[in-house]
Amino acid sequence: MLPPIDWTIDNAEALGIGYLCGSIPFGVIITKLAGAPDVRSIGSGNIGATNVLRTGRKGLAAATLICDILKGTAAVLIALCLWQPQAALCAATGAFLGHLFPVWLGFRGGKGVATFIGLLLGFGAWPALLAFAVLWLAVAALSRYSSLAALIASAATPAVLWWSGKAPEAELFLLLAALLWVMHRGNIARLVAGTESRIGSKSGT
Repeated sequence: MLPPIDWTIDNAEALGIGYLCGSIPFGVIITKLAGAPDVRSIGSGNIGATNVLRTGRKGLAAATLICDILKGTAAVLIALCLWQPQAALCAATGAFLGHLFPVWLGFRGGKGVATFIGLLLGFGAWPALLAFAVLWLAVAALSRYSSLAALIASAATPAVLWWSGKAPEAELFLLLAALLWVMHRGNIARLVAGTESRIGSKSGT
């Protein structure tokens, strides 16, 4: 079982640093610097790489994806360097919440998929990271639904973490996966209705 969080100054600082890392809105920053339309004004209005792709500029989408991954990784690695392993769990939680609810954008952020991946990378959870990638690619290739691929891959992640001996991380990612599903509730409704946008679409949500 994941031990109760001991809210020491270290853990609180780790949570705060993680939140600040996660709340950097790279999708907005990158598109603005490139002179592209405000990503919040197109498609779903989401700040993540999938919506950035709807600008038609694949390079910007790739840059957003990489940066959103690395900010999660950075949060975990900073905490591991400065504090105890439990602080890294706090930093990871903060980074994920920061991406979902960034203070700079009125607490309206992304859906967490890239940052979810970055946290796995930060923890060095290679079996879970590989399983996520394989599942995402397989589902995306078969369905061309980015959201469905993310939902299935994230749901499998806690089980793979548990199987690979990372029980505390498994419990954390069970919570993060639940949050990711909540943030995708609109996508889930559209998947059921058959109206969800497919990968490569420049419109829709």
